[in-house]
Amino acid sequence: MEKGFATPWHNPSESISPVLRKGVANPFSISKTAMDTDELALPPNPELLNRQPKWFKPVLGMCIGASALFAIALLLFAPPMIIPTHRHADMTEAISNARQISLTLLEFEMDNGSYPSAATIPLVVKKHPAHGHMLAGTSSNTFFRQLFVEELTYSEQMFHARVFGINKPDSIITPGKALEKGECAFSYISGLSSKDDPLTPIVLTPLIPGTTKFDPKPFDGKAIILHIDNSVRSYDIAKDGHIYDAKGINLLSPKHPIWKGKAPDIRYPEL
Repeated sequence: MEKGFATPWHNPSESISPVLRKGVANPFSISKTAMDTDELALPPNPELLNRQPKWFKPVLGMCIGASALFAIALLLFAPPMIIPTHRHADMTEAISNARQISLTLLEFEMDNGSYPSAATIPLVVKKHPAHGHMLAGTSSNTFFRQLFVEELTYSEQMFHARVFGINKPDSIITPGKALEKGECAFSYISGLSSKDDPLTPIVLTPLIPGTTKFDPKPFDGKAIILHIDNSVRSYDIAKDGHIYDAKGINLLSPKHPIWKGKAPDIRYPEL
């Protein structure tokens, strides 16, 4: 410092606002605690962190119990939900088999002038005198056997449907074994040809033998019907067991226009 020049000492506190001096902490001062304490803050106690509130376990137990009850409810109610699925698959199979029957009937008509009936038996026997199949009778089995004699099919499977009294076909079609009792699920209306009304039913299931009523159980209230126009349709079975058209007329009643006043010649399967 040069002689003759005195440097005045500056007190920082003198420049602080009077407001600060009246009670506000001095920004230039350092806490004694901070200066004298070298210890770091302790970490939180793990036991305190993991400690669960008193209500946690009861609530958790209630949630687990509710989940268990829900799972049990699903198991209890699952079987009724599965049944319609199986019935839908059975109905799909029946529809597919009815379509195969339709194609075979068409081929038979091309060769014999009409669908299988008592009138076509002599024609079939004349062409196949050594056939050996049982063609005498009034069941749908006997009329469908003409298709085997004509060698238009070698499968019993197309005549199968999961309905009451019907067994799975054994696929044995040798003379005397084709479409034995319980191997045909379809009823058949005899005496028809492709010249009849296109909407005329010809193959039906599950028709209750000896009646014009359908069993609603196999296909969840549905009936499967093959028509002359080769269409296969599913119909809702009414509470009285019959099938009605859009005008409310029983489809198998002689009063229906397609039958022209005559009762349909229905042949039922052998059960």
